[in-house]
Amino acid sequence: MTMPAFELPAALEAREPPEARGLQRDGVQLLIARRNDRSLTDARFGALPEILSPGDLLVINVSATLPAAVPGRREDGDQIKLHFATRAPRLDESWRVVELRSVDGARPVRARTGEILRLAGGATVELVAPYASGARLMLARVHAAESPNDYLARHGEPIRYGYVRQAWPLATYQNVYATTPGSAEMPSAGRPFTPELITRLAARGVLIAPVTLHAGVSSPERHEPPFPEYFDVPEQTARLANAVRAWGGRIVAVGTTVIRALETVASPDGTISSHAGWTGLVITPERGLWTVDGLLTGWHEPEASHLLMLEAAAGSDLLQASYAHALAHGYLWHEFGDSHLILE
Repeated sequence: MTMPAFELPAALEAREPPEARGLQRDGVQLLIARRNDRSLTDARFGALPEILSPGDLLVINVSATLPAAVPGRREDGDQIKLHFATRAPRLDESWRVVELRSVDGARPVRARTGEILRLAGGATVELVAPYASGARLMLARVHAAESPNDYLARHGEPIRYGYVRQAWPLATYQNVYATTPGSAEMPSAGRPFTPELITRLAARGVLIAPVTLHAGVSSPERHEPPFPEYFDVPEQTARLANAVRAWGGRIVAVGTTVIRALETVASPDGTISSHAGWTGLVITPERGLWTVDGLLTGWHEPEASHLLMLEAAAGSDLLQASYAHALAHGYLWHEFGDSHLILE
């Protein structure tokens, strides 16, 4: 990673949704970074129809956020918060990857293999083994009277970290176009979209196509690569993306999750195929991007693994300039924060 580490001031952490700050969802700031001339332009997210062109394609992630945090108790009586990160690849749905956190969600708690956790509603979770060669995540077996997703719908709440000072309802953590429950945390690049903005994009001639990638917990991202996540690129999306590329339109990914899904099924010439399954792809500047001409994303924390993907999209110099500009001009971080559009 050639981008230097930076200090994120507490004042730039978005502690509440923009609606609580008197803004509409699409009223957040948008920094446009263009690779062709290295320019940086300040705008509002609601200006997106004027920024994009007829024939461009926005690819969105329609995964919906689960209420993936559940209070629990350890065998020694200590209270914890359990985060359900993702399903375990190639196992039935009772197997989950989980993370133990302090009751307030502010810090991770070391887990013990073989431990049985007791959760709200009478469910138990057996911690079976460390997951993904780390100490933070655990492979676990859920024992409940219903499926894990149904259990979470009844007893869970949205994952919330220490910078968010109060609880917000699940609807606050949903993108307006989300249809398929499965993400531990909101694929937040799409949060600023509103139904009205989508209508204006369609009227402008901007196309929209879905993929699904169920995002896991973001807390492991410092120094650690993302773990495998389930994705689905439908046939219609693959065909439309290939057609847009053929006629010279731009493919703009709404979020790093979309890039991860598309790049998993792409050929080096940019051709996209339809497929569903698990992806462990890690995108680096050396590997590069094959499919997209633009990326709409949020602002990522220092040393987050996704910064490698952003460097692949923008190049090191432009990415450094973008982050310096955002820090200097009061852009807000995290899922309720501002946005960043990288374009050719």
